Amino acid sequence: MNRRSHVALAAAIAASLTLGLGACSSNSSGGGGNGDQAGVTTQGNGIIGGTPVKGGTLTILSNQDFDQLDPARNWTMPVMDVGVRLLYRTLTTFKAAPGADGLKVEPDLATDLGTPSDDARTWTFHLKDGLTYEDGTPIVAGDIKYNVERSFSAELAGGPDYAARYLAGVDGYKGPLAGEHLGKDSIEVPDAKTIVFHLKRPVAEFGQTVTLPTFSPVPVAKETGANYSNHPVSSGPYKIESYDRGKRMVLVRNTNWDAASDPVRKAYPDKIVVDQTLKGTGIADRLIADQGDDKNAVSYVDLTPAKMSEVLTNPDVKARLISENGGCTTMLDMNTTKAPFDNAKVRRAMQYAVDKESFAAAMGGPAFNDIATTYLPPALTSGAPVDHFMIKPAGDPDKAKQLLAEAGLPNGFDTEMVTSTGGKQQAEAIQAALKRVGVNVTITTVDPTAVNSIVGDKDKQPGLAQLGWCPDYPSAGTFLPMIYDGRQVRDKGNNGNMTRFNDPAVNAELDRIAGLSDLQKANAAWLDLDAKIMDASPAVPLVWQKKPLLVGSNIAGAFGSPIWSAQIDYATIGLKSVK
Repeated sequence: MNRRSHVALAAAIAASLTLGLGACSSNSSGGGGNGDQAGVTTQGNGIIGGTPVKGGTLTILSNQDFDQLDPARNWTMPVMDVGVRLLYRTLTTFKAAPGADGLKVEPDLATDLGTPSDDARTWTFHLKDGLTYEDGTPIVAGDIKYNVERSFSAELAGGPDYAARYLAGVDGYKGPLAGEHLGKDSIEVPDAKTIVFHLKRPVAEFGQTVTLPTFSPVPVAKETGANYSNHPVSSGPYKIESYDRGKRMVLVRNTNWDAASDPVRKAYPDKIVVDQTLKGTGIADRLIADQGDDKNAVSYVDLTPAKMSEVLTNPDVKARLISENGGCTTMLDMNTTKAPFDNAKVRRAMQYAVDKESFAAAMGGPAFNDIATTYLPPALTSGAPVDHFMIKPAGDPDKAKQLLAEAGLPNGFDTEMVTSTGGKQQAEAIQAALKRVGVNVTITTVDPTAVNSIVGDKDKQPGLAQLGWCPDYPSAGTFLPMIYDGRQVRDKGNNGNMTRFNDPAVNAELDRIAGLSDLQKANAAWLDLDAKIMDASPAVPLVWQKKPLLVGSNIAGAFGSPIWSAQIDYATIGLKSVK
């Protein structure tokens, strides 16, 4: 199928989607933007199936294992959804609701959203009464401190690094596994129900930061190091009954969870079974057929483009499709330490050389994504997309050639690109676009689990990589600092700033904005900084992805969460009826 017909088919699919999801209204908080122009609904107020009943077994169909359920290491949005909504609680959490309501922070383990002092450099939280783990032992403030400490351990790498970024007195700290603990200048635990965080600078939104799994409790007595991911001790509504990695996980009720202390998680099903063995289009085929227990099932992974037309031409199936904007930006990252991408003019040329229309078509078209025009997704720019360079979606090869000539490369250059095996078609769209301006790209495909280890190693990292970022909560402070703070770059095990972009002026502005106590001023400053980084062009924003997910006909309470990158919010999902 050529690109033009592919785009036309995607547009037809998008128009059909509007009919199927007409009950969902768009709003400015959900990151819609171009999605409305494409005819695909974004974050709305629709909940499939109404309010669930209590009981029964919910099945989650997947083709992959969870990378990490250890709360100190869980930093992948769909997996965070599973961990934070089902297995462990955090100091605060987000309301379980679609659209704007889902962006509201509520107390979870804590009695409130935290008390700031010392110009938001100190934050105090008090725990609710009667909190216990799955074995009935009390949850104490020291357990939360312990898990925060675990996030510093090299043996438990890969999780959110906000504690390392924000806490005072942590230089050189290497975690608690060797018996070393953070002092009172970092975290105080004056009693079993009080925890006090001391920050190196003001953080006005720290009450949102503690929604992350880093700020959930882990009992020291249950520490198993790298194996903790196999059975994190539950403080949430479910506990692990069995877990055969990559095959099947079974969750049952945590009878020591107190629903009265947890107004967010409804815990409707008696049991949740995660089947991780499906391949290819098997998940979609089963949910389209909607037979037997599959009526009580939901998809963990996106619907594939090959199945979209089959879904949209069947009204009964189309009514069971969720397709929300995930609030994430997919980007073409350039290794700014590797020639010729160490030249800002070359990087700027790439903004004009890339054919985003072709790339978006390779990703499934408007039913699956919107064209991205800046790094910050619309969810972080008041719901409206920002178009920084005003380049046509198909690119501007003449402008790209002009910039390359000004950079001393009138004949282009050769470079390499690494992508996952599943990203080959998209990489080829980039390859074809860059060929138009004399840039010859050699593509290397690797297993998805190997991409970050290659790009994160300075000695192995090629010139280009197809990666992306999702905000951890609705703040640009969880986006731009994570991917463009040059002080966080490491030669090996690099995570986040994969372009290795390091601009002292940008670093200073990241700190200045993060310390602003007026969040409206901070939001405006983030927009200005986004524009400044776009001018430096360490990456090309490509698309803002949607997340199309199918559910069975007996599913209730299903919606794409504005927090969990449009994944189904597991806090409120269940069955319409239990036989």
